[in-house]
Amino acid sequence: MRYLNYINGLWKEPTSREYKENLSPHNGENLGEFPSSVAADLHDAVAAGKRSFPAWKKLSFQQRASYLQKAADHLKKNVQEIGQDLIKEEGKPLAEGMGEVNRAVSILEYYAAEARQPLGEVIPSANAETFLYTTRTPLGLVGLITPWNFPIAIPVWKLAPALIYGNTVVIKPADLTPKSVYHVMKAFDEAGLPAGVLNCVFGKGSVIGAEMVEHPDIKAISFTGSNQVGIQIQNRATTANGKKVQLEMGGKNPLIVLSDADVDKAVEIAVGGAFKSTGQKCTATSRIIVEEGIYEVFRDRLVNRTKELKVGNPLDGDTFVGPAVSKTQCDGVIKMIEVGKEEATLLCGGEAPSEEELANGFYVKPTVFENVSHDARLAREEIFGPVIALFKVKNYEEAVEMANDTEYGLSAAICTNNLTLAQRFIEDIEVGLVHVNSETAGTEPQVPFGGCKSSSTGSREQGKTAIEFYTQVKTIYLDRM
Repeated sequence: MRYLNYINGLWKEPTSREYKENLSPHNGENLGEFPSSVAADLHDAVAAGKRSFPAWKKLSFQQRASYLQKAADHLKKNVQEIGQDLIKEEGKPLAEGMGEVNRAVSILEYYAAEARQPLGEVIPSANAETFLYTTRTPLGLVGLITPWNFPIAIPVWKLAPALIYGNTVVIKPADLTPKSVYHVMKAFDEAGLPAGVLNCVFGKGSVIGAEMVEHPDIKAISFTGSNQVGIQIQNRATTANGKKVQLEMGGKNPLIVLSDADVDKAVEIAVGGAFKSTGQKCTATSRIIVEEGIYEVFRDRLVNRTKELKVGNPLDGDTFVGPAVSKTQCDGVIKMIEVGKEEATLLCGGEAPSEEELANGFYVKPTVFENVSHDARLAREEIFGPVIALFKVKNYEEAVEMANDTEYGLSAAICTNNLTLAQRFIEDIEVGLVHVNSETAGTEPQVPFGGCKSSSTGSREQGKTAIEFYTQVKTIYLDRM
């Protein structure tokens, strides 16, 4: 089946008339053909978004919210079909794929409810005759560049606040997972969203994303992806074009396990954080730092548990680890594993599974290393795959020092029954997301998401703080004649 761009409320062929096959990472199945768009397609989408902005801005918050709720209802009604398409093209296991669609529903419903929340504040003036207050106004047309690892949730958590606060949108989805975003566009189309308010252009980031960053009619860019691309976007969008930019990028997220922790529970937290979604999360657990008193018992139980995990078809209900999203991604993970074999001790995994039915997929077994030096590539670089580096430390202080010794600052977790050390950890750790006795991965739509250091530009997504990026404050002095 051939799919089209969504521009000005219509499904449109790309100007190039060229398409790219969307192939399953499990077995190479063709899931459809998607546009290989060019700059002209992006220009059409931008023109549509710009034209529709004045009328969309003038709608009440409740009117805009009705479209978000209708889109949520469509996703909820079709969760089985959409979830299976997401699983087939991205590779995450069944429960996670279905869960992501339901998460998108929750995000849309959350921002629909924001239509009834306060927008500004009244501030006492020095002049008794002045009514002094603030409100917020939308930016205009915003550009969204979204990744493949959460192909429905991340697009929705960007576009939902953008729309509810009165902006119009052009989105460039990851070219590895276009069908998931197609379903989001279809949901809004079925909701009757006014033409031009939401536009989607499929294609390469080097073509469509680059053009989006340069286009003068796009007032802001929200990007989730690699640090390398994010820094390029920031430099070109802000320095050269004066746009507002929001970046969410990489992580090298630590889990600290102290000697008083419940070892079995800590192992499950480690396995879930590191190996769900095949480790393809910016919040995935990458480094596990264990106090020496329980290191050996934790290590052995972790290795045994890792060996039990089923690697296989993501549509099978008992699969824990699915394929990497693409050959390029899988090759990159295997390359880092080979580097790890030279600089550390391999405890388990580190190879492709032997099952014949997985031979055409991009699979790698969940992998655990120990004896990793602090300056090893395994300890420093984001791998974005199912790979754990284990470290042994003497005490809490050494653990936190090691955890903070990274350019990244997205997420971190600690396993402990010591309330004092848990509170110290919350203060000491240099990240945007802190978990106590839970996985480094995982976030709820009603709270802010984002990191510090090289993981983020500092602005937050989701929750009430999303308004900070998608609007600007207007201060009003109202006096009587």
